[in-house]
Amino acid sequence: MGRKVPAAMACLPNVQRTATRTRGSERTAPRRMRVWAGTGPRLGGASLAAWLIACAGVLAPLSAARAAMNFCAAPAMQTSERTSAAPPVQALMKSVAARLGDQPRPLARLHTEGTLPHEGIYDQSVEAEQDLELMRDAALIWRATGDERYLRLVDRFLLAWSTTYQPSFNPIDETHFDSMILAYDLTASALPVKTRNATAAFIATLANGYVERVDAQPRPLSGTYRNNWESHRVKLIAMAAFTLDDRKLINAAQRLFIEQVGANIAPDGATVDFAERDALHYVAYDLEPLVEAALAARRHNRNWLTLRAQNGATLAQALDWLVPYALGAKTHEEFVHSSVPFDAKRREAGLPGYSGAWDPKNSAHLFHLAARLSGRYANVAQRLAATPSAWLLVCLPLPAR
Repeated sequence: MGRKVPAAMACLPNVQRTATRTRGSERTAPRRMRVWAGTGPRLGGASLAAWLIACAGVLAPLSAARAAMNFCAAPAMQTSERTSAAPPVQALMKSVAARLGDQPRPLARLHTEGTLPHEGIYDQSVEAEQDLELMRDAALIWRATGDERYLRLVDRFLLAWSTTYQPSFNPIDETHFDSMILAYDLTASALPVKTRNATAAFIATLANGYVERVDAQPRPLSGTYRNNWESHRVKLIAMAAFTLDDRKLINAAQRLFIEQVGANIAPDGATVDFAERDALHYVAYDLEPLVEAALAARRHNRNWLTLRAQNGATLAQALDWLVPYALGAKTHEEFVHSSVPFDAKRREAGLPGYSGAWDPKNSAHLFHLAARLSGRYANVAQRLAATPSAWLLVCLPLPAR
């Protein structure tokens, strides 16, 4: 007797969705992409009609919560990118394959902000955060290869975290949840209903909670509502909004993005974080989440890179301000005049990067992200590091034009 196939599995091999490739301001023609590997039943006439009706009932719940951001460029599924993507896929697979049998280690709370290694739950939090990156990487491998073992890992980890973690709405502690959002975005259409619904609800709670807290602040925004903390809030809100295809959240994300650009970036491109911390480390840490938010928007034909705030500032101007330092034309001694006592504490503890000259290579990830928004940053990125991080190279193999 043959193996019994669940109804949803019998339908899924025949379900396709339209994906669209975006490069810079160009948008290519739609293409069809299989969501599930396998072969479906070959039916005809009345049998086919009955099968379609049955599948409609089985798949109806699946379409209700489908992720819509498509942050990644359908890794390894686009003919033009297969050559570029294949080696990174193999490298990423090698690192994740050894952990296919791992069980998730979700915590109800993460906390690293304002603490040193070995203080409080810092070490436990850093270890648990590896789960978030693991599910992202496994999701990328599944999308690139169709290997269901990686999908099962994502399913297991998403469900554990979405039903255990209680948001604190500290954006520094929770910034790594962008990896969880991306894992969901890559796999939502193939996840079991229980996991998909639980994860979508968690992501919505996280994003809406951040919006409510920002909107409750007096204007103009000040303190941690205009420095790098706010940039990390905006990133999480934007990624959640686009992956959930929540129009209200998308509008809030764009409104808060523009507000943060105006509050954080001067017309000459200098950031509040540079003034507060006297450190290019924090310029990069401030701009990375804004670039990620802009990448999420870009997949929906929204150009946030050059979106102008009321004061005339743009994200592009802030990146341009940093370029001479990244290329070594300018140098900077880090944290000399920082107004934040914790910076001195980290320097005294001997943590690297909190004294001495800034190392431009520390901005490599930022500029590789930015190169996916605009090709004008590609040369800067490649001078800092020949290739981006493995996950980014699989997710978005090619710079924008």
